[in-house]
Amino acid sequence: MIPKSHPRYESLLLRDKIVKASKEGYLADSAMIAHGRGEAFDYLIGEKTTYPAKRAMYVAVAALLLSNNPVISVNGNATALACDEIIELAKSVNAKIEINLFYRTDDRVKIITKLYKDHGYKDILGTLDDDIEYLDDIKNNRASASKTGIYSADTILIPLEDGDRAEILKKSGKNILTIDLNPLSRTSKMSDVSIMDNIVRAIPFMTKIAEDLKTQDKAILIDLVNEFDNEENLKESLEQIRVKE
Repeated sequence: MIPKSHPRYESLLLRDKIVKASKEGYLADSAMIAHGRGEAFDYLIGEKTTYPAKRAMYVAVAALLLSNNPVISVNGNATALACDEIIELAKSVNAKIEINLFYRTDDRVKIITKLYKDHGYKDILGTLDDDIEYLDDIKNNRASASKTGIYSADTILIPLEDGDRAEILKKSGKNILTIDLNPLSRTSKMSDVSIMDNIVRAIPFMTKIAEDLKTQDKAILIDLVNEFDNEENLKESLEQIRVKE
């Protein structure tokens, strides 16, 4: 038990979720390393949502609402940290959810499929029973995608995604949105909209944004997307990183 008075309480809770998910068998071996790297960046921004991140969230939500076939791609880490919140966001922006694993195994897919169904989301894509295609005819797991999901999607939210997969998706002509605490990562640089924030803060906030933007005129959403410069926003994101004395 972690006392709420502990100065690292929230961070330790997230670590515990990752450890539990690893024990349950649906995380890749490198998942803890990836989480630790993100945790370090979160610490450097004060474990709070910055202005550039909020701006990117508004743009990302606008892009999802404007899309014909938006998809939220989920892996083990994203599922462990924000399964329920991802489901709520998907409902809010009318997006599909697809299991997309860099290190894909049948066991991991089965466990994650069951998790989403147990949490009330029955239409999860990327399962063992799904119709899988390969982006750009690359016959490996990095390019696998559900035919009705990522393969035919126009906009994809890829939180905590690997750089190789992000690059393949981008080269396939998709509009790529990411949540990544590392603004220097290949995923952040490859994406059209990069949100430098912790997924546990970003996803719920994006759901709130969606409820607001759904009441706005479509032209406002289009302007949000067209006026956004991801490279400039990443530069501003980097400026938020401060070494604490």
